[in-house]
Amino acid sequence: MFTPPAFCLASTRMIDKQFAAQMRAAAARTVRAFPLMLLLALGTPTWAAESGNWVSTWTASPQAVWGADFTFDTKVPSELKDQTLRQVTRISLGGKRVRIVVANDYGKQPMQIGAARIALSSGSGGIVAVTDRAITFGGQASATVPPGAPLLSDPIDLPTTALASLAISIYLPEPTPASTFHWDGVQTAWLAAGNQVAAERIDTSKPTTARMLVSAVQVDAPAHAGAVVVLGDSITDGNGATVDGNARWPDHLAARLAPRKMAVVNAGISGARLLRDQMGVNALARFERDLLGQPGVRSVIVLLGINDISWPGTAFDPQGAAPSADSLIAGYRQLIARAHARGVRILGATLPPFEGALAGTPLADYHQPQKDALRQQINLWIRTSGEFDAVIDFDDVLKDPAQPARLLPAFDSGDHLHPGDRGNAAMADAVDLELL
Repeated sequence: MFTPPAFCLASTRMIDKQFAAQMRAAAARTVRAFPLMLLLALGTPTWAAESGNWVSTWTASPQAVWGADFTFDTKVPSELKDQTLRQVTRISLGGKRVRIVVANDYGKQPMQIGAARIALSSGSGGIVAVTDRAITFGGQASATVPPGAPLLSDPIDLPTTALASLAISIYLPEPTPASTFHWDGVQTAWLAAGNQVAAERIDTSKPTTARMLVSAVQVDAPAHAGAVVVLGDSITDGNGATVDGNARWPDHLAARLAPRKMAVVNAGISGARLLRDQMGVNALARFERDLLGQPGVRSVIVLLGINDISWPGTAFDPQGAAPSADSLIAGYRQLIARAHARGVRILGATLPPFEGALAGTPLADYHQPQKDALRQQINLWIRTSGEFDAVIDFDDVLKDPAQPARLLPAFDSGDHLHPGDRGNAAMADAVDLELL
């Protein structure tokens, strides 16, 4: 009988070991691939279809609901239970699909969503029935939003066009304390008893102009689309603009940018400040969440600081100390550095004039000569420092040439602080789109 040489036996054993290793690796690959193979065989569920060019097209920056001792009423009940909230959002850029973000940022307990739907708005609490779609979360019609967190919905097959108005309806079956909202919505929403998410026309007997629950809408936008996000206070939030008129200056800018496939996202909060909290956290604290965290963001516009200058010593902030120019400039520099670290352009806007602001109200001391001097100092730095990527001179656009410390009467909403509809349009028209 032939006996193979020892080196042949060694080679055979080595080949057997290699073959066995290859077989084990192939089996492992098959096991790992089985879920994907099964998914492909069964078809991908809608809720798993996450690919696309998702761009933020609308937002309402979350705020913590304040107590009854604050200057302004919250405009929302202290608790929602077995109620439907329907609110209208005019998006800036359209797309082939949409999804929403539900906010429980300041909640102390989980928030139960019983049902939610979205459709094109027909006005006055109504929807265009043929566009009505269910909103799901992980493939489920109901969901729990953890305390302190947002919840992103599944993509919804609802094609939208630029500047379309969407009606979003959410039903809360369990007692839900009002903890997170957006106070100055400048848009009518409605609270109705029971589950009315699918109602073609909701009960409109309990309106509010505050926003709750929904903090953002995103669209699966055309390729190369992006977003401009505006950081601001009540001038940006729309105080002074016509309610339900979509006449805020970012709304007008959205209409100009829509043909260029650019969304405009309004991250204004009435009463917002650069350095300190009050009606919402300070800008440095919310910059990531409200601006840099928006999908598709390409540029940021900053129009903020007038409340930092004017609130101290008023009924808003009776014990507050006036900021220095250096402290405000340091705050702007932080925003600039953080935007640039993310590859985002950042534009600075000068602070508009406000002499005579809120005259005849408990806040008549909002304007004082030394406060206006600080505004002018900040504006000079914004214009001349070269630290922002570009400058938008809203002070020059809105001032009365005969009285430069005042708003031009044609642009004034009447309170000498907030521009009206014409003033907002003028602000948007003054933005050089090439800068964005």
